[in-house]
Amino acid sequence: MSTTTQRPGLRVVSEEEGSPYPKASLLLRGGARLVDLVIAWVLFQSTGPAGIVIALLYLLFADGMIQGQSPGKKLFGVKVVYLPTRQGARHRDSVLRNAPFGLVIILSMMPELGFKAFVAGAVVIGVIEAVKCWRDPDGLRLGDLWAQTQVVDGKVVAGQPQTGSIAEPARAPARLKVTTEKTTDA
Repeated sequence: MSTTTQRPGLRVVSEEEGSPYPKASLLLRGGARLVDLVIAWVLFQSTGPAGIVIALLYLLFADGMIQGQSPGKKLFGVKVVYLPTRQGARHRDSVLRNAPFGLVIILSMMPELGFKAFVAGAVVIGVIEAVKCWRDPDGLRLGDLWAQTQVVDGKVVAGQPQTGSIAEPARAPARLKVTTEKTTDA
């Protein structure tokens, strides 16, 4: 039996349970990340000298925007869930899980090494995160471990354990749904 901590408006699930959610499609996750990177690039290009900071802030906070969905995740139907409460990720969770990618942007701000540092950081961190995500049974990457989050299919209802199939509503044992038709004798 699991132990839970009850707080007003917050249900914390014990870590013993692990993740009840299946691994989200890596293709959907990659597409969502690509959309978010395009949005960050547009922000970078269109906001002048502050563009790099605005792009960085977007990438850090994006997953906490729409109840655990960035615009890219919303478009591709995936969602970030904070596992201890099984709710959509908040801004704090988004910053923690996207910190490795934020580091890549910060590396690009280095004088004289900017673009080279960006490319090197993107390759190293991108490969580490991709391999970790690919090999993990729940699809967790380093950022997810730090933030205690998981990317799930957006159709998965937060707070409902998933067993791999859609469960029917529970009924009491030995109860059948009976429909009666009234007939009239004429």
